[in-house]
Amino acid sequence: MNQSENPYQATNPYQATWGNLAVSAAADDRADFIRKTYLHLLGAVVAFIGLEAILLQMPFTEDLVKLMIGQRYAWLVVMLAFVGVSYLANSWALSAVSPAKQYLGLGLYVVAEAIIFLPMLLIAERVGPPNVIPMAAVITGVLFGGLTLVVYISGADFSWLRGLLTIVGIASLILVAWAVISGSNLGIPFSVVMIAFASGYILYDTSNVMKHYRIGQHVAAALALFAAVALLFWYVLRLLMQLNRR
Repeated sequence: MNQSENPYQATNPYQATWGNLAVSAAADDRADFIRKTYLHLLGAVVAFIGLEAILLQMPFTEDLVKLMIGQRYAWLVVMLAFVGVSYLANSWALSAVSPAKQYLGLGLYVVAEAIIFLPMLLIAERVGPPNVIPMAAVITGVLFGGLTLVVYISGADFSWLRGLLTIVGIASLILVAWAVISGSNLGIPFSVVMIAFASGYILYDTSNVMKHYRIGQHVAAALALFAAVALLFWYVLRLLMQLNRR
């Protein structure tokens, strides 16, 4: 999409508010957009934590996890389903037609993340080192806060990372698929690279919040940030568990 053009026709009051890039909007509008983005991100994180707390206590959780990872190719199917749901959720969150559809997209994505995290969290809770989940959450929060400060203090535009992140993302998906099919184990170096990859996405998405999202797109911006934070948390937790097994 050409960032210099408004592709949306002002056919209803909601579309009429969806136009200016946040970076070129009035200071009050830009500050309101950023505040809404991070409030929605916080809401998504809280909803994710709540859903996981409930799901981990459900009597069907073990059976669901066995279904997800019990067979060699089951996890590959789960991953493909997650990619499809993520694409749908993001397209809904970017909708300029209805605020309700945006929230539905964000909610769908949070639910999808909660489900795909179940095996990892259940294993961490049952056989991981004590407090490994809170420790991973704290490390993720510190990294996210530090990377966010880097972007806001420097004012740098990290949109140039897009091509590199796309290439690394495709390569990582291929590696994970190969590992599932071959029964191989991607070790500590892979987790470290993926933590760097997720950190790159936090820089990229935070920069986009400042410079490339439009006023009214705070739900989509929050979804993008939540996706990056969830990815970072996944691999921080994975790395901590791998280090504990050494």
